[in-house]
Amino acid sequence: MNYPDSVHFLYALGNELKTAKFGLERIRTLLAALGNPQDRCRFVHVAGTNGKGSTCAMIESALRTSGRRTGLFISPHLQEPTERISVGGRPTPVERFTEAFNRVHALAEKLIDSGAIDLHPTYFETVTTMAFLIFAEAPTDVVVLEVGLGGRLDATNVVRPEISVITQVDFDHEAFLGISLEAIAGEKAGILKPGVPAVFSRQRPEVTPVLEKRAAELGAPVSRTSDWTVSGLDLDARGSRFTLSGERTLRIDCPLAGEHQVENAITAAVALVKLGVPDRQIEEGLAQARWPGRLERISQQPEIVIDGAHNPAGARALAAYLDRFYANRRVRMIYGAMRDKAVEEVCGILFPRAKQVIVTAPQQPRALYPDAILQLVEHPDLRTAPSLREALDLVGDAGPEDAIFITGSLYLVGEARALLGARA
Repeated sequence: MNYPDSVHFLYALGNELKTAKFGLERIRTLLAALGNPQDRCRFVHVAGTNGKGSTCAMIESALRTSGRRTGLFISPHLQEPTERISVGGRPTPVERFTEAFNRVHALAEKLIDSGAIDLHPTYFETVTTMAFLIFAEAPTDVVVLEVGLGGRLDATNVVRPEISVITQVDFDHEAFLGISLEAIAGEKAGILKPGVPAVFSRQRPEVTPVLEKRAAELGAPVSRTSDWTVSGLDLDARGSRFTLSGERTLRIDCPLAGEHQVENAITAAVALVKLGVPDRQIEEGLAQARWPGRLERISQQPEIVIDGAHNPAGARALAAYLDRFYANRRVRMIYGAMRDKAVEEVCGILFPRAKQVIVTAPQQPRALYPDAILQLVEHPDLRTAPSLREALDLVGDAGPEDAIFITGSLYLVGEARALLGARA
């Protein structure tokens, strides 16, 4: 298959959540038939609810700054599936992505025919296997591996990492991970391995005992961001600067916007200390980190900021950002969501911060229709638009006092990047 055909086939396998098949037997069989490429890589394995992608981006940037040839595996993508698998800070070329897909797909068909596996690997299992192949053959010195969903039964959890990292745990995907924070934390703690060092971000009170208990059971030495102190914090709309003190003293310049990114930067820094990265390279690497689609300013005139606040924790982070930096601005919000999200709660957090809200739908089969959102929430200036392009037409009169935030689903954020480009 060519690249468009391979992408079409992956999408035809079904939505990553809807078709999730928890369990590692299928991907282990597939990897074994490929010679277990994951065993030829070194990994930093990162789980969590919010912040894991940002933390991965910062860790990868610093490892690359230190001279290592890095791999980075993330999900979801914003515009193209090739973004999910990066080597040396660059998304996988289309040709390499297609070649890896064809190898994995052909082998999967043979395994199905022989009865070795029950059905074709899911979208996420397929792309994860492709990533392991690409990273092993690049080759890479170290791979930063983001968990897709949960941890314990996630397809990435077939590796023995150099270090395990768990960012802040909150409510999301309760239908898959459990309805309590304790249950969700138990799934995230599933990435911990016997004797493998771990780094834990600051957690909600219900989460900490679950993580600590599992680490103790496995004899995994734990480093906690709560054991480090922050001083001289300078926070603005573009990022933060602070001194981090613990085993070492680091001057952190975090270019990722939002107060919540301070904790993610601390988590990344502690993990990098444990990996033996020198101070200067940690500082330089974090300062150069990029994480598109999260409080990303893609236009200055008019000011347009995109942010994938797709769950309550993400919405609270965006709300805090708006309260701190845009309280005296006219915020005009474009919002779209997937049907499987806590839309009413997210809207209840975000919409009061905006003078005007336009609800639309990402161009995805699982998108929630704008009219359905109207039934869930109220706002004095609430409008609908069938597409992002038409929503943008409604804010075409934006003046210098206006700030336009496009938020909700990461699919909508990806559309905005493709439609508008990063013009800031």
